[in-house]
Amino acid sequence: MSDLPKIELHLHLEGAAPPDLVRALAREKSVDLSGLFDADGGGYRYDGFLDFLRVYEGATSVLRSPEDYARLTRVVLERSAETGVIYTEAFLSPDFCGGRDPSAWRDYLAAIREAAGTARRDFGIDMRAIVTCIRHFGPDKARETALCAAETAGDFVTGFGMGGDEGRGRQGDFAYAFDMAREAGLRLTTHAGEWAGPDSVRQALDDLRVERIGHGVRAVEDAALVDRLAGDGIVLEVCPGSNVALGLYRWATHPIETLRAAGVKVTVSTDDPPFFHTDMGHEYDRLAETFGWDDDAFREIARVAARAAFCDDRTRQELLERIDR
Repeated sequence: MSDLPKIELHLHLEGAAPPDLVRALAREKSVDLSGLFDADGGGYRYDGFLDFLRVYEGATSVLRSPEDYARLTRVVLERSAETGVIYTEAFLSPDFCGGRDPSAWRDYLAAIREAAGTARRDFGIDMRAIVTCIRHFGPDKARETALCAAETAGDFVTGFGMGGDEGRGRQGDFAYAFDMAREAGLRLTTHAGEWAGPDSVRQALDDLRVERIGHGVRAVEDAALVDRLAGDGIVLEVCPGSNVALGLYRWATHPIETLRAAGVKVTVSTDDPPFFHTDMGHEYDRLAETFGWDDDAFREIARVAARAAFCDDRTRQELLERIDR
């Protein structure tokens, strides 16, 4: 499936950091990251979702400068392009890029954007940024993150979202930050319906007024909510391999096909690919094996993602043409 053009809407930039790059940065900075990697060194080692967050932040600790993020951006986009990805939206966190200081954030963002531009030229992959607050850091820090997003909103920073521990607080606790982002013209998404149940999806829609949901798969537990998602055209950024790796579902019981058959707009992404031993090619292969999806089904998935992308209309049309070419 690597030859099919793919669009990824749910990718954490730091979470896509290959272990070899993280180890190289750790050596350069004399940082001890023992215990973070699995036995063969090709992935990360963790036990459950909360430990995953710990390991994630440990790996991110070696990304300390705009130059580090430029290196990260290039290698992530190169590897994505190798699996057929032509457009990606990456979650960026000012928490990790300058500690939410607006001036430092601008320096990090400039380096990321420059690297994305060279990747577009060299590998044919386009990128947009979704600034993301971290839920378990709390609403006050989310407001600072939203300010960074609002001050840099434009043709590259096009969205605002939230990740982190779904067990902390409620979606509505972060409404102020999302209102700031909305007023700056940013489009909105948030993680919900992964570890928290379907009510978290309903909260996201009612309290944050998002147009996309990160994951959202547990909406399948509430038939009325599924009908609402389908009727309102809410797009789910589904990451099947991530859900399976973290023990939420097995491939055979993953609800992506049930949601799709019910008329919900679903897309496919990798979330944090090296943590889950996946890439977009692997996701497509497993979906084809499990649900019998063919090329036409995958092209339609890509069209849904293109239409839901937080990009300008010209870019959207170019993506649709590449998908159908």
